[in-house]
Amino acid sequence: MSPPPDPNEHPVSAPPELDPVIHAQARLRVVAALSALREGDRLAFPRLQEILGMTAGNLSVHLRKLEEAGYVTVTKTHSGRTPTTLLCLSRRGRLAFEEYTAAVRALLEPPQSTVDESTLEGS
Repeated sequence: MSPPPDPNEHPVSAPPELDPVIHAQARLRVVAALSALREGDRLAFPRLQEILGMTAGNLSVHLRKLEEAGYVTVTKTHSGRTPTTLLCLSRRGRLAFEEYTAAVRALLEPPQSTVDESTLEGS
């Protein structure tokens, strides 16, 4: 038979889950860069590639994964005869990134104590 729980112990909650779509380092960098845009603003693919220092192929693979998850909106258009790809976070992507950053903060911040400090030794 196991001993009764110690009333001074704090229940430990499970750590928050991190969104695996965003958690990959390259995709996290993409989402973080796009989150800096104001809602409604878009960034050209070559500019994002320059900011992140990624190859076009690598960036395309990660953008496709983010687009499939509904986190990034990709708009293909033309500037004259030149094709242009514009990128932004979708509302769903912004919410997912906010939830992701909250989960990371929860992992990094120590839990708040609910112990009455007057009951601690030396008080």
